Amino acid sequence: MEQYEPDRLSPARAAAVRRGLRNGRAALSRRSLLRASTGGALAFGGIGALSACGIPPAGNTRGGVPAEDHSEKEKRVAFSNWTEYMDVDESGREHPTLDAFTERTGIEVTYTEDINDNTEFFGKIKPQLAAGQDTGRDIVVLTDWLAARLIRLGWVQKLDPSHLPHAYANLSTQFRSPDWDPGRAYSYPWQGIAAVIAYNRKALDGVEVKTLSDLLDNPKLKGRVGLLTEMRDTMGLALLDMEKDPEKFTADDYDAGIARLQKAVDKGQVRRFTGNDYTSALSKGDFAACVAWAGDIVQLRADNPDIGFLIPDSGYMMSSDNLLVPNKARHKTNAERLIDYYFEPRPAAELAAYINFVCPVDGVRDELAKIDEDAADDPLILPDKDMQAKSRAFRSLSAEEETAFEAKFAKLTGA
Repeated sequence: MEQYEPDRLSPARAAAVRRGLRNGRAALSRRSLLRASTGGALAFGGIGALSACGIPPAGNTRGGVPAEDHSEKEKRVAFSNWTEYMDVDESGREHPTLDAFTERTGIEVTYTEDINDNTEFFGKIKPQLAAGQDTGRDIVVLTDWLAARLIRLGWVQKLDPSHLPHAYANLSTQFRSPDWDPGRAYSYPWQGIAAVIAYNRKALDGVEVKTLSDLLDNPKLKGRVGLLTEMRDTMGLALLDMEKDPEKFTADDYDAGIARLQKAVDKGQVRRFTGNDYTSALSKGDFAACVAWAGDIVQLRADNPDIGFLIPDSGYMMSSDNLLVPNKARHKTNAERLIDYYFEPRPAAELAAYINFVCPVDGVRDELAKIDEDAADDPLILPDKDMQAKSRAFRSLSAEEETAFEAKFAKLTGA
């Protein structure tokens, strides 16, 4: 089990954090704009490291050890999530799927939208977890890299499969076994986050776009291409375009990808690297094409019929936000029941209809069609098998790789 080392941020990691907070998904508040996948920078140290808080590193403390489970006597569960990452009713105050769970089970849900970005939230919970204390939360929702870090540190509990029959049966294949949690022993995905290529049909004006190479090489698109400041998404698509696997690439492969993008930057092909502010540039036509997140495209298309997307034959990048039960949580069984509930087709469909991310639950199409036929037919919400087969995840990085790769990507983007 990895031990927590209270290192200070390297300059490269600090730059990655600044990019995410200034331009990335961490900088926004809408439900489709929220994911703070800042390249995992804070996962390896963090602003305000443990030593600065007077808390020692984890040392020999063994993780993954539950506290006494009070679920049977205390019919409640504390759920921490991102802002606007849950269905709400017309009043904007009630959460229908949570209310239905409580009505069915008698378990009251204390639902708190207190996760604004991964790095900030990590700073909130790390002192308690490092000290072996209860965070006051039974479920937290964290992006892949931070979920992986907490699992490696032993700071989250192993889930009981007997409490998760729907989750086990209905989990989509593409989310079943990430390299940081094989077989989903410690986590289940809340929603998927797909990075694809988006375009403005009017701005393209007949230019054909099928691959990332088309964006990087076609002189007709010079100065009208956008790439993301999120390293894993942009570099993952670049690696795929070069026929390299983001799940298995080497340092040399990464360097080749950086060189490929640098060439496009140097010749003025790339207008700029952006966070979610690409949505405005794409809608106005300043970007003819760009790397984009699926949840944004769903919403942009509703307002602008010229917006479209494509999945390159080489594939696209997929990450996820994940449900985990922290160490010392008082209501583990209740938490598992809530996790399992969201893998039933009906509540999963209600959630998907509202937030428009990639649904990680198989078998929801019929239920979703009853709510929103367009959403049920949208591959950005419910990918078909062919599209699922093209999804790839960015492999886990060591601390040394993280530092080196972020430094190179920061230089590329001018951060």
